[in-house]
Amino acid sequence: MRPGLLKRRDFALDVVRQYDKPRVLDIGGGSGRVGELILEAGAREWVNADIAQEMLDLSKQRLERFGDKVKLVHGDFLTVPLEGQFDVVIALGFFDYQSDAHLYVRRMAELTSGSAVASYPRWNWLKGPVRKLRYEVINNCPIFNYTERELRFLFGSAGFGRILIKQGRSGYLVRADK
Repeated sequence: MRPGLLKRRDFALDVVRQYDKPRVLDIGGGSGRVGELILEAGAREWVNADIAQEMLDLSKQRLERFGDKVKLVHGDFLTVPLEGQFDVVIALGFFDYQSDAHLYVRRMAELTSGSAVASYPRWNWLKGPVRKLRYEVINNCPIFNYTERELRFLFGSAGFGRILIKQGRSGYLVRADK
C-alpha cells in the first residue's frame, strides 16, 4: 500500500477506536479492507454503502466471518435508504471524484451522531498534472481538489461543530464531530 493510503486508514481507525462498539458507515467501502480492520477494532456493525456491486461481492467474501455485523448496501449514497444513526461515518478516497461534495457531506451529517472521517485530494505541482492527465484526459473521469478553507466551509455549513484537518503531501484528512 502507498503511504497515503495507510495514513488515511490509520486516521479512520484511530477515530473508530475512540468509541465503544461503534456503528460505522463506510461510504464507498469497496472490497472491505478497511471494514475488516474496523470490525477487528471492535465495531458492533460495519455498513458498506457502495455503488459497485462487484466491490460489495468482494466485501461479502472477505468479511464472511463477521456474520451479521456486516451490512452491504448497494446504491448511490445520496439516495439509498440507510436506517438509524451511525457513531462514525467514513469516506476514504471517495471525494476525489465527487462534483457535489456539499451534498455528500450534508448526508454524512444527517446520518452521524458522532464523527465523520474523510480524505480529500489537494492540488500539488508534483502529482497534480499527472493525475489530471491520467484521469481526466486519458480516462475521461473528472477529478476534484480541495483547499482547507473549502473543507472547513463544507463541514461547518453541514452542521459539524469541531473540525480537525490534517494536511499531507497530496491531500487532507478531516475529522468532523457533531
